[in-house]
Amino acid sequence: MSTAKESAAARDLPAGVAIEGEIEPGFERVLTHDALAFLADLSRRFEARRAELLAAREARQAAFDAGTLPDFLPETEPIRTGDWRIGSIPDDLLDRRVEITGPTDRKMIINALNSGAKVFMADFEDALSPTWHNLMQGQANLMDYWRGTIGFTDPVSGKRYDVGPEPAVLFVRPRGWHLPEQHILIDGAPIAGAFVDFGLALFHNAALQREKGTGPYFYLPKMESHHEAALWEDVFTHSESTLGLARGTIKATVLIETLPAAFEMDEILHAMREHIVGLNCGRWDYIFSFIKTFRAHPDFVLPDRAQVDMGRAFLKAYSELLIKTCHRRGAFAMGGMAAAIPNRRDAQANERAMKAVRADKLREVQAGHDGTWVAHPDLVPVAREVFDAHMKGPNQLDRLREDVSVGQKELLEIHEGARTEKGLRVNIRVGVQYIEAWLRGHGAVPLYNLMEDAATAEISRAQLWQWIRHGARLEDGRTVTADLFEALLRDEMDGLREVLGSEAFEGGRFEEAIGLFRDLVLADELAPFLTLPAYELIA
Repeated sequence: MSTAKESAAARDLPAGVAIEGEIEPGFERVLTHDALAFLADLSRRFEARRAELLAAREARQAAFDAGTLPDFLPETEPIRTGDWRIGSIPDDLLDRRVEITGPTDRKMIINALNSGAKVFMADFEDALSPTWHNLMQGQANLMDYWRGTIGFTDPVSGKRYDVGPEPAVLFVRPRGWHLPEQHILIDGAPIAGAFVDFGLALFHNAALQREKGTGPYFYLPKMESHHEAALWEDVFTHSESTLGLARGTIKATVLIETLPAAFEMDEILHAMREHIVGLNCGRWDYIFSFIKTFRAHPDFVLPDRAQVDMGRAFLKAYSELLIKTCHRRGAFAMGGMAAAIPNRRDAQANERAMKAVRADKLREVQAGHDGTWVAHPDLVPVAREVFDAHMKGPNQLDRLREDVSVGQKELLEIHEGARTEKGLRVNIRVGVQYIEAWLRGHGAVPLYNLMEDAATAEISRAQLWQWIRHGARLEDGRTVTADLFEALLRDEMDGLREVLGSEAFEGGRFEEAIGLFRDLVLADELAPFLTLPAYELIA
């Protein structure tokens, strides 16, 4: 029997392209010669700039570590004060009041498209563990959707799944600029995951999307500057030219989920003004970014994660500034994800979750957001009810929020609140269990009535690192130390083993997850992303 590499080598690959992953049945439809040539072209044209921008991130972080505080850029003041607006918005994107997100497995895609949400974001990023199988199967599923062949019968339950007559508008979220794809080599080096996820989705589906009256729409994650947005703009423009698409066909919404990007929202909109339609409050990654940005600053130590809420301090300031900025430029201001999920086995827990979701969505619609995110189909009616009651038109672009006055001080205001042993334990439980599930190929994991993804796991490990690094004091007077962390980690894992059973615990990947989590929390330097070392364990 030939090996996967031998099988790939025997295929007609473009010059300089190598496939290191197994070509499972159906993957050959995704990894065609022309599609791979398109990816290779993107990589050769833009990889050097991507690398330069990642180096610029490190340089800016070093300046933050040395005491520089994030602020608005003096050199781009004319953009912030200028009178300009973004380009046109397609008709099928004018009403985005409820958007659902999730990974790209077949059942999830169908259920999300049928959920009643206006938009479904098929996620190759935080809600997907980037195993080779997950990535390629996800691309194949998207191809099948646009070709009308995605329906299937579950072999276990016998239930039939088909896309209904009024599906949600489809967006795709590729991986961020920092993540590699080690299974595709271009001239001997791994290609950027962003080029793979974006490039394959666009190459295979753009023409069909246009035929069906929609278009290639993308959510772009984890940018830290308008220079990174300008790179995406050039990737879009070049891709349109290469594939014979009219300029401006590709449309994007950018997630503002890093603290540096919050000071460059005008600039990001301006850099992508031919292709962008809005910004989104990526709240969970934003909290992680706040910790990461101020990793060297003891004055910016946050309280328990549960107390860092959207209604006050830096999160409230950033969300209101996003609304004001977007609406001034004719762009959508999308709300963020409510992490609470339904609990069908516990009526009281379910009602608490629904109450929390309603309150979160009411805050967003009353603030002026044009739509919001949910992670579970059962939450679509809840969010829809709130937005329908308080947003009578398709959006709120006419709410300019000129009453909002947000500057550097407001964007850096930390939340008041306690640091508790309970908060420590929650971070440990969530962080380890999420990483363990991620290593097994699951990127969206329900834990303790919340939907956890890579962003919330990042908060868990980064907050523990921050508390230990700066000797944070708990409300009971104890100082958070490495020894305290180790003791609680052992206790929590003993409890988890008891709950799951030794067989399930040993049969999973907990040993690796615990080891990685401990290394991340106790490292001398805060790692920029947990998914980078975790990827080495699955690639």
